[in-house]
Amino acid sequence: MLWSIVLSVVLSGISLSMDAFAVSICDGMVYRNLNKRKAVVMPTTFGIFQAAMPIIGFYIGMAFHQIDAFDAVDHWIAFALLLFIGGKMIFDGARELISKQEELQPKQFSFPEVLVQGVATSIDALFVGFSLNAMLEGVNNVQVWAWISVGIIGVITFAISLVGVIIGVKVGKLFRKKASIAEIVGGVVLIAIALKILIEGLL
Repeated sequence: MLWSIVLSVVLSGISLSMDAFAVSICDGMVYRNLNKRKAVVMPTTFGIFQAAMPIIGFYIGMAFHQIDAFDAVDHWIAFALLLFIGGKMIFDGARELISKQEELQPKQFSFPEVLVQGVATSIDALFVGFSLNAMLEGVNNVQVWAWISVGIIGVITFAISLVGVIIGVKVGKLFRKKASIAEIVGGVVLIAIALKILIEGLL
């Protein structure tokens, strides 16, 4: 039984990390002042949020049996956050693209922006926490296994997001002369992710 639970958690972690993976690629593409520390900060942030949301959902699920109110607005919150960030990236990139400067100013790493991305890409993980109560029903030390489960999800998200950053950095080198193009592409991808989250939430 425990092996089936672990397998379910691993598959959930991989599924949940896909949005963070796509955002990590975008960040790797557009941020031009990345060093090793900053490159690790992004997947770490995404991993922490992907682990934190399920454990929050787990304890909320223990206190309440139905969470219909949040279910109606969670996808709108994620949509608004990613739409804002993506729209700003497109606006900034387009403004630089039409400027007369010979050397365009590259986008600088922004930790507050990464935090917002972490929240937006992990909101759906809250509902994995709600389901953990049912998944772990009948298991001894339920709360211990809940923490182990979210730890697995966080580690998976960190690893996949780190790969995303590396891919993004390599792709971004193709736009080294035109940082604004990479920023516009990244903004479009973020808006696409926002639409995906919204559509999935409405269906």
